[in-house]
Amino acid sequence: MDMNSLIGQIKRHKDYHKVGMILCHNGVVRGTSRDGSPVTSVDVKAEWDVINRVVSEQKARPGIIEILVEVNEGRLAVGDDLLAIVVAGDIRENVIAVLTDTLNTIKQKGTRKQEHR
Repeated sequence: MDMNSLIGQIKRHKDYHKVGMILCHNGVVRGTSRDGSPVTSVDVKAEWDVINRVVSEQKARPGIIEILVEVNEGRLAVGDDLLAIVVAGDIRENVIAVLTDTLNTIKQKGTRKQEHR
């Protein structure tokens, strides 16, 4: 996962001249679960049909130029990059809302994680 590469793709987009903001999310494997239990690794599986549908729906929202998503699949160790999302659009109100909605939907419906303790 290379956030600079994803941002570079955005900057080469034909409509980049309309972009006023690029917002990035870089999810990392935590050393603890939400309940505070230690985690040594996680298994991650992406549901690409769901992710692609979410991205398509979110790109149709006002002011959004591009959305790029990468998911590291397989067994990941604590500290490994897990999920990258880059959203480019016109103004922050549009971009922040779309990043939030895209992230939440992908986490809920587009990926499966199994923590190992």
